[in-house]
Amino acid sequence: MLVRVIAAVVLLTIFCLAARRARLVPGRFQNAVEMILDFVRNSIAVEVLGEVNGRKYFRLLATIFCTVLFMNITSVVPFLNIAGTSVIGLPIVLAAWTYVMYLGAGVKAQGVGGFLRSSLFPPGVPKVLYLLLTPIEFLQVFVLRPATLVIRLLANMVAGHLMLAICFTATSYFLFDSDGAMKLFGAGTFVAGAAFFFFEIFVAALQAYVFAILTAVYLNMSIEAEH
Repeated sequence: MLVRVIAAVVLLTIFCLAARRARLVPGRFQNAVEMILDFVRNSIAVEVLGEVNGRKYFRLLATIFCTVLFMNITSVVPFLNIAGTSVIGLPIVLAAWTYVMYLGAGVKAQGVGGFLRSSLFPPGVPKVLYLLLTPIEFLQVFVLRPATLVIRLLANMVAGHLMLAICFTATSYFLFDSDGAMKLFGAGTFVAGAAFFFFEIFVAALQAYVFAILTAVYLNMSIEAEH
């Protein structure tokens, strides 16, 4: 929880400073923040939802992307060394938020009946197949979509944390507790740990992108009557 609080404070501080110091001609700091927001707006929100809906849900998607990114990146920050998303509580909260927005957008756009009809009874399918498809669609819409958001994010961050812990614990053992030629293995585990360190940074950014773009995709599917 302390790691999550630190990440949240840093995130809010960065954006508050960027907003207070905003200039018509941005400096490096403002430019870096605007690059992140432009990426979310153009490559996620507008790309998936279109111009109108993309602008409507941009704030939601930007908040999710930046929150997941900062909570993920704490896994490689010295003295923190664990992702805020590597314990299931936060992924559940983020997925629940996405799920509520997903259902709300669908009901608002199509009405309760229209949303259920388009979600559970895909158009262009022989009616007899609904006996098979409707239960599957029900599980997909109301169970699997939020569950997979949680599991995907959690599993990736837990796996990265474990790999880093294993590599650097092994390095410490080989260098300081082993004898003779066994110490040479420490060099190998250190190199592996360094490689996983940089890979974890990539995974942190990738999972933020995946979570945000899946949120956009789900919103688009709930808004569109046919998909």
